[in-house]
Formats: sequence, structure tokens, C-alpha cells
Amino acid sequence: MSECYDAIVVGGGVNGSAISYNLAKRGLKVILLEKDRLASKASSAAAGMLAAQAELEKDGPLFQLAKKSRSMFPNLAVELKERSGIDIELVQKGLVKIASSQAEVQEFQKMMEAQQQAGETVEWMTGKQLCEKEPALSPNLLGGMYIPNDGQLSPFQLSHAFAKSAASYGAEIREFTEVHSFIHRKGKINGVVTGTGKIYGNHVIVAGGAWSDRLLQESGLILKSYPVKGECFSIISPRPLLTATIFSHDCYLVPKKGGRTLVGATSTPDTFDQSVTLEGIHFLIEKAKKLVPVIMAGEWERAWAGIRPQSLDGLPYLGEHPVWKHLWIATGHFRNGILLSAITGELIADMLEGKTVQVDLSAFSIDRVFKTV
Repeated sequence: MSECYDAIVVGGGVNGSAISYNLAKRGLKVILLEKDRLASKASSAAAGMLAAQAELEKDGPLFQLAKKSRSMFPNLAVELKERSGIDIELVQKGLVKIASSQAEVQEFQKMMEAQQQAGETVEWMTGKQLCEKEPALSPNLLGGMYIPNDGQLSPFQLSHAFAKSAASYGAEIREFTEVHSFIHRKGKINGVVTGTGKIYGNHVIVAGGAWSDRLLQESGLILKSYPVKGECFSIISPRPLLTATIFSHDCYLVPKKGGRTLVGATSTPDTFDQSVTLEGIHFLIEKAKKLVPVIMAGEWERAWAGIRPQSLDGLPYLGEHPVWKHLWIATGHFRNGILLSAITGELIADMLEGKTVQVDLSAFSIDRVFKTV
């Protein structure tokens, strides 16, 4: 007998797992397919910042979406822990966006004023105030924006918490199952073809990150997107170097439990090569020690790289295929995949069920890039 599901989710990263969780929670029969291991690509390589105000400097559709998603994590952390037993390690001790030049001081102060006028909480701190708050910071820093509501979590734990919670609601999860093509008839999706056979479903959701574009080309859709490699490393110190996340133009430092400090990330476009280069790590070390000089006394832990999906206009793709009905797309999140996962899972589930979405998604529509191959 052929397998048949209400929804087939392609991609076992954080967004595919979040979508699976939301659909399964609503009673749909869901299968999640991942060509490797769950969260083995960008979702495990990410730093886990929830940097809605630090990353997104201008108000607009993405900023509003990011703020809404950020606000969902405190309740989501409790919900996922109760359902899966996994602690997503949510830390809400703020983020400091460092100004390294007078031009950045002026730029950030204008940005801060605009955010305050929009109702967001943010304050300016001088270099002296920063050192009082974070003694490990260099005394040469000019100042920065302190953003108390931008937090961080463990992306690996979050991805697995979504997936395990989805499974607790009955979702089936298959790792090492690559999707090669679609099954479609008369403009409607009917399932997928994998390396082990056909799987039928009423809906298919493609959430494969940087690998989504290759699969979607079969449907006549060419996403204006490209992969971007980001290299990171981590060190361990006897006691935590920082309490807040430190964010600058060149790098970021994220304090994790156990005295770990994560440093990232380089940005190399148009490559799926996940090798870690000496050049990339050297760049990050030089930038990190200018912010936190004592990091040089830390014990080396490891280095890694992840591939992030970037769109040409910087906005993710969220919605239904313009021609093939019941084929849904959630990709192009770039550096905000973890941050946007909470709202992405909920929105895709709402759209699939035909519910009225309370967010204007026109800026993220697939129609904006549709092109017949």
C-alpha cells in the first residue's frame, strides 16, 4: 500500500522541524524528510542569536516579522520543554551592538532613536559604561547600543526540540531520506520521490535551506537565492567572559554555558564548500580580540562552517507556489533562520490550513521571483 500523508515536509533543519511541529500539533498526519541528520547543516552551525533589533537596522516587513517571532520564544521554550524534555537554553541577558568608529556611533544613535520611536527598548552606552557592564570588553571601544530584548539560545537544541515535539504528536521523521523530485498532476502536488521510493501527500513543504533551490527548479521556480558560507569557532574559559552577546560589524561573540564563547561568522557567497579555512578563522580571531582582548587566553575548542540561504532582496520566501497548488516554500532566511523559526512554523501551518494570517506576507511572496525555466 502506498504511503499517504496530509503534509510532507522536506528539510530537517530548524524551520522544517518547526513547521512539522505546528502541523502535527494541529492533528495533521505529517512526515519530515531529511537527507542527512536532523539539524546537521546551517541549524547546527548557527550561533542562535535572536537579534531582531541588532541584525535588522530598518523598520519594515522583515523587522516586524522578526520582532513577533522573538516574542514567541519565552512561551515556546516552556512548551517545547514540557513536550520534548529538551531545554532550548534560552538566555535573555541582552545584546550589545558595538560602534567601532565615529561614523558608526552616529549611525547607531539614529538607529536607536528610530527604534525607540517604534516602541522598542534600547539604550546607548558609552565605552566606560560598557566596560562596567562587561569588564572583558576592550576599554578602547567608543560605545554601543544595549538591546535587552535580543537574546540567544541553542539552535541545535531548538531544532531537536521542535522535531521531538512533532514526533510526540504523531509526526514521522526519516533521516537519510533525500527527495529527488516531485509527484504532481494537473498543477497540483501529490507527493515526492525519494531514494527509497514514492511518498504521497496532500501538501508538500520545501524547507531545505540553501538546498531548496535545486529541488524547486523542477516546478518551474528559480529562486533568486544563493548559498553563503559562514565560519565560526569556539573557545572555553574557566569562567564566562561575557554575560551579554557582543555584536559588531565584523564579528559576534555569544556566551554559552560551561564557559564557552562562540565567535562568528565569516561570509563567503556562492559556495556549498563547508571546509574551514585558516584565513577565515584568522580574520575572526583578529576581530574578536579587538573587542574582547582576554579571549586570547581561552582554550581552543573547535571550528566549523555552515551554509546559509540568502535571497537577492534579503527577504525569506514564505508561501504557496504560484502555479503548483499545495506546494509550499519556506526558505531564504539567511542569518535569521533561528530567529524566524517560531513564526515561520506557525505561518506555514496557518496558510496550509487556509486560515487568515494576521501578518502581511506580501513582501515574502513567492510571486516576486517566479520565473519559468
